[in-house]
Amino acid sequence: MTTLAAESAEASAHSSALSNPAHPQGDHVDEVFDVVVIGGGPAGENAAQYAVQGTDMTAAIIEGEKMGGECSYYACMPSKALLRPLEVANTARHLPGLTGAEIDRDALLARRDDWVSHYDDAGQVKWAESVDLAVIRGWAQIIGERLLAVDGPDGRKIIEARKAVIIATGSRPSIPAVLQNVEPWDSRDVTAVTEVPERLVIVGGGVVACEAATWMTALGSDVTMLVRGAELLKGQEPFASEIVLDALTKLGVRVLTNTQAKSATRKDVETTPELGKLHGGTVHIELDGDSIDADEILVATGRKPLLEKLNLESIGLTPEDILHENMPEWLYAVGDANGKALLTHMGKYQARVIGERIADIAAGRTPDETPEFVPVPHVIFTDPQVASTGFTEAAARKSGIDVVTTEVPYTAAAGASLLRDGVQGRAKLVINRATNAIVGATFVGPEAGELIHSATIAIIGEVPIERLRHAVPSYPTASEIWLRLIEALPQEVLRPHRA
Repeated sequence: MTTLAAESAEASAHSSALSNPAHPQGDHVDEVFDVVVIGGGPAGENAAQYAVQGTDMTAAIIEGEKMGGECSYYACMPSKALLRPLEVANTARHLPGLTGAEIDRDALLARRDDWVSHYDDAGQVKWAESVDLAVIRGWAQIIGERLLAVDGPDGRKIIEARKAVIIATGSRPSIPAVLQNVEPWDSRDVTAVTEVPERLVIVGGGVVACEAATWMTALGSDVTMLVRGAELLKGQEPFASEIVLDALTKLGVRVLTNTQAKSATRKDVETTPELGKLHGGTVHIELDGDSIDADEILVATGRKPLLEKLNLESIGLTPEDILHENMPEWLYAVGDANGKALLTHMGKYQARVIGERIADIAAGRTPDETPEFVPVPHVIFTDPQVASTGFTEAAARKSGIDVVTTEVPYTAAAGASLLRDGVQGRAKLVINRATNAIVGATFVGPEAGELIHSATIAIIGEVPIERLRHAVPSYPTASEIWLRLIEALPQEVLRPHRA
């Protein structure tokens, strides 16, 4: 069935199975572990591993779908498997001396299938077991302090956690009510695409929307994007939106800004057990004073933490309590489930910190302090790539930071220009005047994602510009853009001791 139908049926079955939660005082406990993690995505896996590695403690991961989670099968891995060959092909087209950079649709989809292990999680299970993590299949619900009921293929089990329960349930797509009746594609369908629609409408202008528009156009779809706001990639530096908009337009994508779907109807709505198949006949979408028809519609309007099925009320909590970290000392939340930064790498970071904290507390040690500000890096794998970390200029000013900025074109660095002829892109640093250290950076251009970690290191290390100017970039590489950014700063920032 389609994703929405599957979620509905799954929720119904889950609700039925757990409609009478076990009472903690009246049920036999089937298994006991020191740490129990609800959710087997990257954050859950890391949390369990870091909590017990090097100790004699035990941990279990409870997963109702696939070990490895959304990232491994329906998000990061398949999308990048699809996008990287397209980026290489486009680079080849802009490097005289190379020919034959054509896309083979079947081979591209086969590469995607290989990277998602053909939707088989046996490898992830094997890894978990190799580091002594028990894998329990089923859907978990909290029924008391450190107590869980799990409904799985072998019936119900009651699981007790001696020390900690970690919520790592991930997130779900946010589908506007006016579009639910047409069974739209969501991110799972578009990464698992097997039937390529001739006409595809994408609702949204964020990361998923822009990346999907890139690969679906390459696969042969005529793509139209309906963007509610005035720009793509809201929250990034404005030049990132402008450059990506120009790139998508050149690919043939039609981007309609300040536009939203008012209603939608569909002929012969279908449900199918396979992802990536068309969900019926033509979709008719009403806009403001206009309309558009498509063979499929992809809704990419964000995601919401998946917390509703956990029976939090049994311990006097609500989903809002989880999002605001109002939890008892034995309960933690990591990854998308806590709503902080819906990115795999940040979920894994949170998991490492919390896992180590649990291990330290269990051993009677004082947990390490975490930095007050940890920059959140993003890489958007459009072509050109958008890579950012920390604050944008607007966000820094909104937070009350007095900043100075420096901005240069990608072509300012010979090494960046050598990546492909006619290179397009810009780079920008945001610097705190009070500390003279970087608090934000954005790079837009070929392979920008490989530049951003150095900015993250500079931010977390609070390296002042007067010291950073002595970090010598190799020539001719794209990292030379750092030198050009620093050279463009005023003298009072470069050499404050002489000001």
